[in-house]
Amino acid sequence: MTVAPDLADRILFIDGEALILDKPAGLPVDTPRDRSMSVEAMLDDLTFGFKRAPLPVHRLDRDTSGCLLLSRNPKAHKRFQQVFEAGRVEKRYLAVLDGLPDAERGTIDLPLVKVSSAEAGWRIVPRADGKRAVTHWEILRVEGGRALVAFAPETGRTHQIRVHAASGIGVPIVGDSVYGRADTGGMLLHAQRLSIPREGKGPVAAESPLPQRFAAAGFAGN
Repeated sequence: MTVAPDLADRILFIDGEALILDKPAGLPVDTPRDRSMSVEAMLDDLTFGFKRAPLPVHRLDRDTSGCLLLSRNPKAHKRFQQVFEAGRVEKRYLAVLDGLPDAERGTIDLPLVKVSSAEAGWRIVPRADGKRAVTHWEILRVEGGRALVAFAPETGRTHQIRVHAASGIGVPIVGDSVYGRADTGGMLLHAQRLSIPREGKGPVAAESPLPQRFAAAGFAGN
């Protein structure tokens, strides 16, 4: 069985301007260098009667699951990008942290910058001269020495929640092999809710249920 039919069945929202895809973990948005499967490679299977294939408006990491916005025409794409750039998008992520934070909730205001080396490749690190990055967080549940945390990012920097968890809270996300430690169950980070306002009509909005890998770690339900 191919992956493409599965993506067509994973639509959380659709109208003439947009669709929200429930992206599975392990599937990158952009086509990797090895040309393996990606959302980008399957866009032609998500036209739903339109001649033009949709385009991703933003990105999720390969191992992050959940709500991914795709635009269905160029004008809508430009408007959605402007809303993202203006910071008017409501986003909620759920993650399991590999330990317990010292507080129950808080706000992380920690600038981020991309660094790279020939030995280690690239990664995102906190640095005073980096781009502004702000994330609000709150513990929802504690099980077995780990915490299910809701994250509401104000900004949309690369790896923002992963780095803010590891360096801002001081506890990395379970399965984050870059900023924490690898786990056989994968990284437990999920884009659970997405809402994009629109002029003169209702928002493009959807919620994605927690995937099975969270239940396997003892955190079923949202």
